[in-house]
Amino acid sequence: MRKYSYHITFAIAAIIIAIFGFLYFANYLELEKPAIKLNQDISAIGKQKQLAITFTDGESGLSQLTVEIIQDNKGRIIFSEIIPARGVKLKDASLTIDTAVLKLHDGPASINITAKDYALFKNQSIISQTVKIDTLPPQINLLSTINNVNQGGSCFVAYRISKPAITTGVYINDYFSPGFTTITDNKPTTVAYFAIPLDASRTNTKITVFARDNAGNETIAALPFQIKEKKFRADKMNLSDNFLQQKMPEFQAMVPELQGKTPLEVFIYINGKMRNDNFQIIQEICQKSAAKKFWEGTFLRMPKAKPMALFGDKRSYIVNNQIVAHSVHQGVDLASTASAPIEAANNGLVLFAAPLGIYGNCVIIDHGLGLLSLYSHLSVISTKPGKMVKKGEFLGHSGKTGLAGGDHLHFSIIAGGQFVNPQEWWDPHWINDNITGKMIF
Repeated sequence: MRKYSYHITFAIAAIIIAIFGFLYFANYLELEKPAIKLNQDISAIGKQKQLAITFTDGESGLSQLTVEIIQDNKGRIIFSEIIPARGVKLKDASLTIDTAVLKLHDGPASINITAKDYALFKNQSIISQTVKIDTLPPQINLLSTINNVNQGGSCFVAYRISKPAITTGVYINDYFSPGFTTITDNKPTTVAYFAIPLDASRTNTKITVFARDNAGNETIAALPFQIKEKKFRADKMNLSDNFLQQKMPEFQAMVPELQGKTPLEVFIYINGKMRNDNFQIIQEICQKSAAKKFWEGTFLRMPKAKPMALFGDKRSYIVNNQIVAHSVHQGVDLASTASAPIEAANNGLVLFAAPLGIYGNCVIIDHGLGLLSLYSHLSVISTKPGKMVKKGEFLGHSGKTGLAGGDHLHFSIIAGGQFVNPQEWWDPHWINDNITGKMIF
């Protein structure tokens, strides 16, 4: 009898051990809670808010997911999912919070996000966050309504916004130039420099000021402007064998994929893809512009220098009487003596000082608030990134590095990430009428 009882006890113990072993190895006994990750800030919700949530559970898997918004002690389920089978380790949820549909009013609310797993003890994670329902869009007050602009030129706008904005600036058709908020007379004021396209007209150009608050509410305000047409030169440039044979090997050494290409094929590559790649780098540099004004007064022009090419020149490159490529000149070429000293056009912070593709040895100076100047083809660079320079401070010597046929300075001004006509910035009357005169808030 004792032997029989012993066998029964042993069998029961074995069954219990087997059950616990199964529960353990099948992750039924795990105690790890699911993880919940919000993929954006939800501290404020406007008329509509896109909400992306990632749920994960690396053990038994997710079983039940819920998102609820509560206001005035009334809950609204905005997402709920029961996962019918074990083993789902990850789930992405994308949902829209529509305050009108949910009958939410402006004011405080809270969001509860819950995730349960398939463990025996139903491990649960809850994220609870207080949010602000805010459906009122920001208001834009333009501080200047007179904007006379030139094709290819710069424009400056100052405005105030009724509430803080996380994104603001100016749209010129589909291109966005960011605004910078500064404090003037103890009031936040937003300013933006931006470029007028070379072919801008009243019919093909739309300029709007844009603001978005942290709740996602957006406002646009049309910017009134008058465009003055400007004639830009067109030039045909013969690519001589001597030029191609001399300059193209320099670029072949930079780009391994150009090995084995003919000089003409190399030129077409650098005039196209390399030019575009260089411009992308320049735009990335422009994003580092400081939210304060560094420059003062008229920008300096290289002294005693002859203009060799102007901003907006439309170039057609010819080989054997055939047009092989095109470009638009994005600066002014100035030449005096070989290895002439190059000076900073105005006060600013050096953001870049290194070789840059077609521009050769290049220096880019930030003058603040999205306004920058560029100096290229230098033979020697005598400054470095991070250095504050004064107007007239020595930067290096002119040269013919990059895509240059002779010793000169290629000088550019960049406004809001786009090249503009530098000649405007050499004119004190233009600066007073179009820039500093608008800074009197």
